[in-house]
Amino acid sequence: MLTVLLDIYLAVMGAGIGAGLAAIGAGIGIGKIGGSAMEGMARQPEASGKIQNAMLIIAALIEVAALFALVIAFIVATNSKV
Repeated sequence: MLTVLLDIYLAVMGAGIGAGLAAIGAGIGIGKIGGSAMEGMARQPEASGKIQNAMLIIAALIEVAALFALVIAFIVATNSKV
């Protein structure tokens, strides 16, 4: 019984760590994209429309990856039962 509870606790802890890492990774990725896009727009103002569109598409893809990781972490946390 104790080993089953330990396995559940480890699964929930791993899911929490995974969710945290996904959120941190998404924040870092979007921060780098935003900073690079602002720098690119400052250097070439005439290309700001193309840069902004590309930035939004890539930011959406990063958010999708982070959401996928959060869903997987939630599934792991809720499927560990006694």
